[in-house]
Amino acid sequence: MNCRSFYHTGQPVASEGMVRSAGGKISSVGDQATGYHRWQFWLGVARLALTVGLLAVFLLTGATLSLRRWAEAGGHPLWLQVAELFLILTIALRLVSAPLTWLAGYWLPRRVGLLHQPFWRWALDHAKAVALSGILTLAAAEVIYALLSVTAWWWLWAAAVFFAGSAVLAMVVPLVIVPLFYRLTPLGEGELRERLLALAARVGVPVVGVWVVDQSRKSRTANAALTGLGRTRRILLFDTLVQGFTPDQVETVLAHELGHHVQGDVRRALLVQSALTLVTFWVADGLLRLGGRPLGFTGPADPAGLPLFALIVVALGVLALPLANGYSRWVERRADRFALSVTRNAEAFIGAMERLAELNLAERSPHPVKEFFLFSHPSIERRIARARRFASAEGRVVAQSGAV
Repeated sequence: MNCRSFYHTGQPVASEGMVRSAGGKISSVGDQATGYHRWQFWLGVARLALTVGLLAVFLLTGATLSLRRWAEAGGHPLWLQVAELFLILTIALRLVSAPLTWLAGYWLPRRVGLLHQPFWRWALDHAKAVALSGILTLAAAEVIYALLSVTAWWWLWAAAVFFAGSAVLAMVVPLVIVPLFYRLTPLGEGELRERLLALAARVGVPVVGVWVVDQSRKSRTANAALTGLGRTRRILLFDTLVQGFTPDQVETVLAHELGHHVQGDVRRALLVQSALTLVTFWVADGLLRLGGRPLGFTGPADPAGLPLFALIVVALGVLALPLANGYSRWVERRADRFALSVTRNAEAFIGAMERLAELNLAERSPHPVKEFFLFSHPSIERRIARARRFASAEGRVVAQSGAV
């Protein structure tokens, strides 16, 4: 989906200022960020291990074979067998990982001050996200198994279908998906709105308007995004960004987002994603044929092989993570350069980065290995350092900011 944002590391982020650690001790933001992200990392590892373990149990015990035989005995067609097995696997995975999901998504962010919405609102948002993800993933599974059952070239056709689906999703995100989770209000007439629309027009990116997202109902974090394609493209600003940043800073954040569209990053991202999907499906095809029969499957299109297919996709996703994140960091560096070149305001860029790091409890200088594997954006310190070098090359001096 086309919903890149100015600030994101690939990891959850949290609150500003002096905050309490999980043990209740007051600590600096830098120490708190390190601790918070360390906890999130290990919780993520635990969820991954649980997912792999449960899929392996279904696979090695023959549970899905028994379920498929039961469905066949009832005369269920292929699409219904896929749906039944998918729902059983999904419900089992959600139940097993529910405690970790609560810890990582609710308890820990609230503990460090990220979230301030009540549990029932968080649970409602989570339920909507799970339902949406489930519908899209089930649709993907139905397409894959339908193609598996009719052609040996299913992986090529499935990749083409997924490419088309990704393009459609990119168009409908601001119209259908974002409103499921946020209230969007058009930014009122005034200097900021005119300034942002003028910037978009100046760089040749038409937008249908500027909307404010009510993020402050849920969190203190600030961000911005340019979502949609063509006639659905619109600027989204968190209300925390509008209220807590100067117009110069908001403008440089938007300039970064516009850079993705001007430089063709959105189209390129769709192509890169499609290439990774194609390779994943091609490898999955070979592994399904190789491992299916020893496990008792009738062939690659046997719905009982759903856990195997899921394990293959998870494994390839983990292996591709450094490549995908490395590409993403390169794209983000180019967008940063575009923002600096268009606005000629390195001071505003650096001010925005400093403020975002504070609000979002960013890891400013992660270990290079961690950044290489896990960060979809360059670290805060790298982005600020590049902005200072840009300012120096322009013959300007930007005051050193204090550490957050």
